[in-house]
Amino acid sequence: MKASARNQFTGTVKEVRIGAVNAEVHIGLKGGETIVASITKDSTETLAIKTGIQIIALVKAPQIIIVTDFGGYRLSARNQLQGTVTQVKPGAVNTEVDIETKGGEQIAATVTNDSVDTLGLSKGQAVTAIFKAGAVILAIPG
Repeated sequence: MKASARNQFTGTVKEVRIGAVNAEVHIGLKGGETIVASITKDSTETLAIKTGIQIIALVKAPQIIIVTDFGGYRLSARNQLQGTVTQVKPGAVNTEVDIETKGGEQIAATVTNDSVDTLGLSKGQAVTAIFKAGAVILAIPG
């Protein structure tokens, strides 16, 4: 698929929880990680999303938050993928940080240069890539 979203995770729908307005879709990735997407009930029906189908979860790089130390706090964001920084590509204002999860998924995050400095981000560093379920856009072949 060609799309502007840098992060495209291919997986299988493990579970669909339908609510009155929204639905929660749990997607199993090849490395064993799970991504949760929150979409409208109508979108679930329009895309015919059901357990067992192949699906692509898209997340734009600026939606990824990088955490190096939780400091004893827990976050409400459903998607928290642990990985290692593979590349730090600074720009004039922002930096692209590439992360590889333990399961081999590639994640691109765009963060400010100040954040890179504050977090001391560097190649080989353990981090957690975090994004909200509402930041996930789902696509199916069709």
